Amino acid sequence: MNHAQIRAVIFDLDGLLIDSEIISYRLYQELLRPYGHNLTLEDYASGYSGKTAPENMRKAVETYGLLFRVEEGLEKIFAMEREYVERGVALKPGADKLLTYLRQKQYKILLATSSTKDRALTILMKNRIEQFFDHMVFGYEVERGKPWPDIFLKACEKAQEKPENCLVLEDSEAGVQAACAAGIPVICIPDMKRPREEVLQGAMGVMESLEHVEDFLKEQEQTDRAEV
Repeated sequence: MNHAQIRAVIFDLDGLLIDSEIISYRLYQELLRPYGHNLTLEDYASGYSGKTAPENMRKAVETYGLLFRVEEGLEKIFAMEREYVERGVALKPGADKLLTYLRQKQYKILLATSSTKDRALTILMKNRIEQFFDHMVFGYEVERGKPWPDIFLKACEKAQEKPENCLVLEDSEAGVQAACAAGIPVICIPDMKRPREEVLQGAMGVMESLEHVEDFLKEQEQTDRAEV
């Protein structure tokens, strides 16, 4: 039985390509400490990981009874995060090797992130990997964020490829749901919080790190050659 050939690979940014979730955890620790609260890593992973910044700030304000508005909290968090970004955010293991392989094999490489353009480009440039990406899609370019499919469908449009000829790499539950809703094959590489099993059933596979994706693609390429 023939399967669709993968021609483009779409990367999420936070928690997938870069090790940013641990930074987000530290930011909330710093935010809450002056008010006498200690946010554990377990609490962050179960309640905050994989969510949007406004969702997380609303939760923190409500949970801890913080005496400032969500908007003020977000300003504080974003200001602290800019300092972290300027110092550099580490790539996930295997990221640069996988990008090099994809470029050598002439896959189209895309980034699809709800992050702002300035922040994403700063992170990519500090890690010297911005040149690998043929196209990028940012949060402001679509009306609805993940788990809606909009950002991944926009990536397919920019790549000029059908959804079935693309592959999404995601860490979060909302990201996997978005890829599935877009009709794009997806591999989940969980970060702090593993998506629920019923969500993972929609993925092509679940891997421990980006280091395993190259082997998966090599197997796909062998299958493609055998079917010609």
